[in-house]
Amino acid sequence: MPLKNILPLLIAAAPVALAAPVLAQTAPVGPAAGVTTQLPRGAAPSHYAIEVTPDAAKLKFTGKVTIDVNVATALPALVLNAADLSVSSVTLTPAKGKPITGTAKVDAEAQTVTFDFGKPVQPGSYTLAIAYAGIINQQANGLFALDYTDNAGAAKRALFTQFEAPDARRFVPSFDEPSYKATFDLSAIVPADQLAVGNMPVKNAKDIGGGKKLVTFGTSPKMSSYLLFFGLGELDRATKMAGKTEVGVITGKGNTGKAQLALDASAAILPYYNDYFGVPFPLPKLDNVAGPGQSQFFSAMENWGAIFTFERTLLVDPRFTSEETKRAIFEVAAHEMAHQWFGDLVTMAWWDDLWLNEGFASWMATKVTDKLNPDWEALLSRVDGRERAMSLDALKTTHPVVQKIHTVDEVNQAFDAITYQKGEAVITMLEGYAGEDAWKAGIQSYMKQHAYGNTVTDDLWKAVEGAGAKGLVSIAHDFTSQPGIPLVKVDSAQCQGGNTLLTLSQGEFSRDAKDKTPLSWNVPVKAQVLGGEAQRLILSGGKGQITLPGCGAYVINAGQTGYYRSLYPADNMQALAKGFGQLSSMDQTGLMADNFQLALGGYQPIGLALDLIDAVPANGSPSVLAEVPSYLKSSYDMLEGDTAAQAKVAAYAARKLSPALAAIGYDAKAGEGAQVPVLRTSLVSTLGSMGDKAVVAEANRRFAALATNPAALDGPLRNVWLGIIAQNADQTNWDKLRVMAKAAQSDLDKSTLYALLGRAKDEKLGQQALDLALTDEPGKTTSAAIIGQVGAAHPMQAVDYVLAHKAQYEALIDVSARSQALARLGGGSADPAMVTKLDAYATQYLTPESRKVVDRSIAAIKTRIETRSRLKAPTAAWFAGKK
Repeated sequence: MPLKNILPLLIAAAPVALAAPVLAQTAPVGPAAGVTTQLPRGAAPSHYAIEVTPDAAKLKFTGKVTIDVNVATALPALVLNAADLSVSSVTLTPAKGKPITGTAKVDAEAQTVTFDFGKPVQPGSYTLAIAYAGIINQQANGLFALDYTDNAGAAKRALFTQFEAPDARRFVPSFDEPSYKATFDLSAIVPADQLAVGNMPVKNAKDIGGGKKLVTFGTSPKMSSYLLFFGLGELDRATKMAGKTEVGVITGKGNTGKAQLALDASAAILPYYNDYFGVPFPLPKLDNVAGPGQSQFFSAMENWGAIFTFERTLLVDPRFTSEETKRAIFEVAAHEMAHQWFGDLVTMAWWDDLWLNEGFASWMATKVTDKLNPDWEALLSRVDGRERAMSLDALKTTHPVVQKIHTVDEVNQAFDAITYQKGEAVITMLEGYAGEDAWKAGIQSYMKQHAYGNTVTDDLWKAVEGAGAKGLVSIAHDFTSQPGIPLVKVDSAQCQGGNTLLTLSQGEFSRDAKDKTPLSWNVPVKAQVLGGEAQRLILSGGKGQITLPGCGAYVINAGQTGYYRSLYPADNMQALAKGFGQLSSMDQTGLMADNFQLALGGYQPIGLALDLIDAVPANGSPSVLAEVPSYLKSSYDMLEGDTAAQAKVAAYAARKLSPALAAIGYDAKAGEGAQVPVLRTSLVSTLGSMGDKAVVAEANRRFAALATNPAALDGPLRNVWLGIIAQNADQTNWDKLRVMAKAAQSDLDKSTLYALLGRAKDEKLGQQALDLALTDEPGKTTSAAIIGQVGAAHPMQAVDYVLAHKAQYEALIDVSARSQALARLGGGSADPAMVTKLDAYATQYLTPESRKVVDRSIAAIKTRIETRSRLKAPTAAWFAGKK
């Protein structure tokens, strides 16, 4: 569908009513008893009126704010959050009284400002007026600037905000915690020819002379401070209606056409969510704002009514956007839109329950993607998500889904696979237990009861159990309040009278603490004999039996909705491999993942897992076949240092995968299945990374063709081919890639090409990439991506370089990512020296609270070293036996 409008926000918003949200919004109360707060209790805001004047060229801004504050108990002073702000004046005006001038004392370490008015502040209603100034960052924290080149080649700068987790305090002195909800009026003095964007439509724009205008946005609903948004720049907006809501995309000038997919996705998703949640979207408009560049910490943010997304996950360029990226654009939009209810309308009371935001948004995004695009088989992605979560959850350094958060650093470190993917996996399991109807009814009850308020996890469980899911609370508590992964083991299987009697026991799956006393869970088990009817059991007390209709091979996590590992006797594993084609795609995918990890963990021989992978037919489901290359690449990497053994893995991969690649070809064909492009990417990228001669030769042929045909590589595999070139680059090809990056016509293309320079296997080229990253050439937000790519190929080289240039590197990344960055660079290593290096870094620079991500990386490295030592020989032997 063509875009309806490309208009300034002022004009586009004119016909949109600024009606108050339908649901009631209660008076401010602040954090409930028992909810964590880092501010003194007794005062809470009800409304903010903010006016900012940004100076983009000088990277600074000034601001004025008046806050309606209710004081419930006498306080010696008022304490708010503030970071990187200087206060020039403050007054406090009682509801019936004269202004009182106060003093401000900033505590940079605590990120607070204390306002003292010479005497205690008595209970009552007040207006707190503050004049202040702040800085505009060049990484995504607070109010930040992104520099880019427009379509005409001119240098431009746009401003945006990023306030999650605790960075609204960098924009305005505020009660910057989730439970301090309030309404917001936002105004800005900005260049008259630029577009200003906020959570709400523009209410008024007034020319104030000197090339400036005062833009005032409508009053927001009651919301947490981290959801406030402001954007400014030479931007375009395109819109369409989704029911009564105007949905829009905002991009750099001339680029709204590239956002058509995101706009269409938003218009399709919103009605589904309105129906599912039972509460219509309460704002008059919902924009998705594209920002150039990238962050090492996040790709998008759910600001209420004004989602922010980096261009790489929002814009489509037909010259190089892959099928995977197009799907990611849809799924990320779905995730951030789900937050408009889970997170924005109903918000966790404190960061302990962050998963209520992220786990539910992930689950809902997968659900709506599958409903609206069934040929994508989106539900299969839940297996990959489960595995990402279990990779952390199987280590001693894991944490519960509901985790105790004390500090700012701990908040930032909470955005991990446990919060997102384990959250989604547990919700999937609980929905299966409750049934779709009861689950949906519980969600709707929860939304209506807690709209514009704050909740804890138990509020949700009670709502769903109240809708008919009896017994759900005890299961939910087990999986969210304690860490780890249940291990469900089949102790015996007996065929009796045409039925199979399974005797099950429950332990705990661990990669680095198998001798620990296992925790206990109430585990919802769903089991079936292949082709038979599924049966359910709540495995309690560590033991249980279940009778399945039929005899033969069986699965005990049918449909893969359970968050647990399934350990089978060897004879059943062999039967599953033999009957692999009878399994659903979901069970095929889940069994491969489960059994490969069981082998890595030492619970069964690696040969059983590889036999299952070997059973995947070349003409089978493209979705399942697309998973095979990753297991072969893992096996290849496990044999690092043994080139002869790696050559045997590569030879097996060529025999296994090349027929499938030959059948689908290197280039898309009209009418091919929806999953074929995904399979093609998986095959080409993996074979290329293992040095497959045919694939590398094809990459070189296409790269050489660029000399006479600049469009020779255009298409969805362009960056895959260039990735193979970059990985195998010599100095000549590396230099050619750099020239391409310099000449790239868009910032999106430029940042992608520069990042590829860090992929080279040649350490000399890796060093050149690192040195390049510390220059101004790649761009402020691209340099860290180059270093990250070097870290993937040469972890020790990247870590040593960053330690030698610590201050320069930290200037290239978000403040919120600094305590985690080195752990991410070195976390893929299998070198014992990396453990020592990361530990020394954390001991010197981090607190016990802020080093948790480092400790997880150390645990992962130690486990990787042990696993490779144990499995190198049997893995090499298995591949050597395949001719």
